Amino acid sequence: MSAWAHSRGHKIEYDLLKHMWIYSDNKEVFNDTRPCIKCGKMPTKEGYDACLGYIKNTKSACCGHGVEKGYILK
Repeated sequence: MSAWAHSRGHKIEYDLLKHMWIYSDNKEVFNDTRPCIKCGKMPTKEGYDACLGYIKNTKSACCGHGVEKGYILK
């Protein structure tokens, strides 16, 4: 069984033979350089989702990147 996840809405999977994460759509090595599939932007320099930005008094937040429902944890 292989593991899979999403990075800014792009499905990635763990290649058990190569021992590395790859993009599911083209099997290229995952390098975390693709923008969000929902808003088309990279995270801010602080690491926030670009479409959300900084949200005061928040521990964690995610826009969902068009894959799942977004959330805000306070």
